[in-house]
Amino acid sequence: MTTNPPDFQRWTAAQQTRIEAQLQALLPSAELAPQRLHAAMRYAVLGGGKRVRPLLAFAAGEISAADPARVAIAGAAVEMIHAYSLVHDDLPCMDDDVLRRGKPTCHVEYDEATALLVGDALQSLAFQLLAEYRLADDPAVQLEMVKLLAAASGSRGMAGGQAIDLAATGKTLTLPELEFMHIHKTGAIIRAATLLGVRCGSVLDKKEFERLDHFAKCIGLAFQVVDDVLDTEASTATLGKTAGKDAQHNKPTYVSVLGVAESKKLAGELRADALAALDVFGARALRLRELADFIVLRKF
Repeated sequence: MTTNPPDFQRWTAAQQTRIEAQLQALLPSAELAPQRLHAAMRYAVLGGGKRVRPLLAFAAGEISAADPARVAIAGAAVEMIHAYSLVHDDLPCMDDDVLRRGKPTCHVEYDEATALLVGDALQSLAFQLLAEYRLADDPAVQLEMVKLLAAASGSRGMAGGQAIDLAATGKTLTLPELEFMHIHKTGAIIRAATLLGVRCGSVLDKKEFERLDHFAKCIGLAFQVVDDVLDTEASTATLGKTAGKDAQHNKPTYVSVLGVAESKKLAGELRADALAALDVFGARALRLRELADFIVLRKF
């Protein structure tokens, strides 16, 4: 279990409540046409998940003294990208799963065609939010934010990582090949969430931005390492999704490449590297440090 203090737990609960309310307000009402699509979008996004990516955005925003209202929009956009990726990943043509966040996956609750459109619509809405709201004082910075999320979502980011993952099924990957896949599939959106959050505030100098970027890359990989361990050790009820699915489908994971013990050791090393990258920020990075602990120690 985590060792995060009560103050962190209160902060986390407050930010999760904030992002849930923001998502509730930004998603189209299920009463608006097309009602079924809008209902399915809300089903896919609301009422589930730890909201780790928005939490990273809020925590990074504290480094740059960002307005939380701005960060909430950026965090909502990232969470919509994440939700769309889960909806598409669960489709029969991808991972073919029936359970997500403790409830039937979107295509099971609705249908495959609706689930496909849900992902498309959530992705479009995420970029609409980045364009519609003022998130940075400098328009050039906000344009960079749009570019950042687009790159993290596309063929050089999350979508590309998923393509590599599908192609790797049944194959044995080396550790560098596995890391390359997850830097894109999982790490890119976690990195984007962190960097979008900090860009909602004052501009960091080059060294500070590079250190924050390094933190985000390390913690993105650590997140996946822990996920792979939990997929082996935790139950379906605990995970809210089908446990052991990667092994059943003969997918390469950190556990299949390194084993459980070495995977846990790697997660610890990535956490230490991530925390060291935050030294330059002092007390401003408190929440990021606590989130690093939360991500790596959540169920070990």
